[in-house]
Amino acid sequence: MATRRALLLIADIGGYTEYMQFHRSMLGHAEAATRRLLDTIVGAARGFDLIEIEGDAAFLSRDADGLDGAATLAAATRAAVAMHRAFHTQRRLVELNMCPCRSCTQTSALTLKFVAHVGDVATQTIRRRKKLVGMDVIYVHRLLKNTVTVPEYLLVSDDLFRNGGTASTELAVHQIAQDLEDIGPVQTFYVDVQDMTAPLAGLPEPSLLLRIGATLDMVGRGLPHVLPHRRPRPLTPAG
Repeated sequence: MATRRALLLIADIGGYTEYMQFHRSMLGHAEAATRRLLDTIVGAARGFDLIEIEGDAAFLSRDADGLDGAATLAAATRAAVAMHRAFHTQRRLVELNMCPCRSCTQTSALTLKFVAHVGDVATQTIRRRKKLVGMDVIYVHRLLKNTVTVPEYLLVSDDLFRNGGTASTELAVHQIAQDLEDIGPVQTFYVDVQDMTAPLAGLPEPSLLLRIGATLDMVGRGLPHVLPHRRPRPLTPAG
């Protein structure tokens, strides 16, 4: 099985479990809202391929062969900034649509965090579905369980940070030791997303037409969850 060098990035929605549990009475709209947010996140990660949607997270990858360390770290940073901005723009649009249910009006607690790593991966195909495999795929997923205390951050592995050279020196980078399951003690580095992006207060106000469109879209996405499911009538012999 051939291997290649890849930049691995996971965008994980924080507060997802609490949001879905709290709004289970309006599960259709809660599910539609988070699905719409995940779709927006993936669309903002230009240059990355979606490997899989993993519940409340999007696992993405891009080829790192031919990229030096600085370019690889810069690609992860740019993608995180773009996805964060797109996520909160879409979250705000969901929150300001005209549906009064709490699933739509209370998305403000949702956050977005990122983990990134660079390593060797192989592609495995099972029933026409491709997935990435390898120790580095396990590594980046283990990074999700960490001790970072800020709600929104970009956490990168030692390999990605060290090879990045001066790409991150303009930001306030924090070093933090982790003890990853099945891997052991490692050094990681994180940046508060708020230090990487413009203030969220600068998000544009959606127009009335956009709000109406968002409302119709949300209602349409939620309908399959609230309409009763009818069983097909049994066929009867003719005559």
